[in-house]
Formats: sequence, C-alpha cells, structure tokens
Amino acid sequence: MKKFHGTGVALVTPFKADRSVDFEGLKNLINYMVDGKVEYLVSLGTTGEASTLNKDEKKKIWEFTAEINDGRLPLVAGIGGNDTASVINDIKTFEANGYSAVLSASPYYNKPTQEGIYQHYKAISEASSMDLLLYNVPGRTASNVSPDTTCRLASEFKNIIGTKEASGNFDQFNQIMRDKPEDFLLISGDDPVALPMISLGAAGVISVVGNALPLQLSEMIRLCLMGDYSAALPLHLNLIEFTRLIFAEGNPAGVKAALRHFGICEDHLRLPLVPVSETLRHAIITESKRITA
Repeated sequence: MKKFHGTGVALVTPFKADRSVDFEGLKNLINYMVDGKVEYLVSLGTTGEASTLNKDEKKKIWEFTAEINDGRLPLVAGIGGNDTASVINDIKTFEANGYSAVLSASPYYNKPTQEGIYQHYKAISEASSMDLLLYNVPGRTASNVSPDTTCRLASEFKNIIGTKEASGNFDQFNQIMRDKPEDFLLISGDDPVALPMISLGAAGVISVVGNALPLQLSEMIRLCLMGDYSAALPLHLNLIEFTRLIFAEGNPAGVKAALRHFGICEDHLRLPLVPVSETLRHAIITESKRITA
C-alpha cells in the first residue's frame, strides 16, 4: 500500500498514576498497533495530549516511539502551534530519525484569515526538510482551512503532501477532491465518516478508534480502499456505537478507558482532562466485549 494510505493511528500518550509518561504502556501500545496491522502511526497529535507535554517529554516520546517501532511502520510527528516562528523552530530542531512526515494543525485561538493560514503553512513548508500533512480541525482551532487554501498550498508546495480533514463538511471534501493535485492525499480526520470519505477518493483515516480496535478498524478501511463496500459496511456499522461512546466525554478519555480494559495501559490523563464517568466506562467495556467476542 502507498505511504499514508490506509489506517494511521493517532497514538494516545499513556501516563502513570503520578501523571508521568508511562513508557512501558507506550511500548505495549506500539506493539499492539503493529499486531493490529495498521499502516502508520502518528505520535503526539491531539489524541496524544501534546498540549500538556513539555519539550523534553515530547523529545523522549518521539525517540522512544521510533526505537520501539524499529522501522516496522511509517511514523508521523505531530508538530503544530499558534506561533509560526515557534513551529518552524520545533520542526528545524526535530530529530527526524525514523519519521517520514510532520502533521501540523492549523493555528488555534488566533483565528487567522485564510491568507494568514496560507502564510503560516508557506513559512513552515519553506523551512522544513520533511513532508508535511496539513490538519484542519476547526472544532478545536476555531478557524477553518478552506478548500481554496488547502488546494493552493497543495499546488504550490511539493512537500505539502496531504491534509487530515476533520471539518465534517462534505461540501468541503467534495471541493478538495475536485480541485486538488492528483497525488495530494485527502485523509479523514474523523472515524465515523472515513467510509464515505474514501468513497469520494480519500486515502484513508488518521484514527482514534484504532488505538483500541486496530484489527477491526484497519480491515474495514482496507476493504473500502479495495472498493468492496458491501463487505466494509457491516464492519463500519459494527463500530458506530463504540465510536460514539469513546467520544461521549471527550478524547482521549474514552479510548483510554477501552485501552485500560484491554490491558494495554492505564487511563490516566493530565488536567484539565479527566477520566470518563463510571457509567460511561461500563458502557465502553460492554461494547468492547461485544465487538471482540
């Protein structure tokens, strides 16, 4: 399969009870992903609670992830922020051993114009020796990367190779598919819409669900990419309730509850995030058991 086609998983960051990084849990998770036959891993995206990690912790996590992965799967590093100069510095100083690309979310909080978003990514592209994936998640950033801006960046910068689209807007997906360069990747940023997005021509998904159910999710995505939607649809429908539950009280609290059930890592989070309620935990465990029975 081509690079960054199929299932990428946005890895959680396991923590110990004292909220220090649980590297043993991270090792378990990486091996679980490899055994689950996913296509690539994203280290320290939103699901990895990157916003509550300091620079030294991030460096250690990236290095450890590359060491444990040991070349088995392509790796993507999540490096973003709302200060363009700081993002450029972080990318320039990033030790890329073992990593194939950077996933960089559009600036949050500042609410830049489309021209500001374009100039932000232009500056990053010109400073980076690595391939870049845009990340549009307006529910978190408070600003949308328009299809025109996405396709402008895709056309003008060869190292901007794709976008993780989490806008949930199918009109936007349609416009990107119509206007993008042929080799530019549209990647679903939302598990529930991965199947219909692939039917439009998307290359796959960067998933949260895949942390807990890598075999089930990656098989569904592969069937979609093969065009076998009659086989993929039952698998997609089988995951709907699990997906709803793990996002019911925020990400990654829900998927960490499932990972605790599967014995991969504990479900500790760093404030201001907190574990799911006991009622939701019970529902997640019940659904996890049903799917994996």
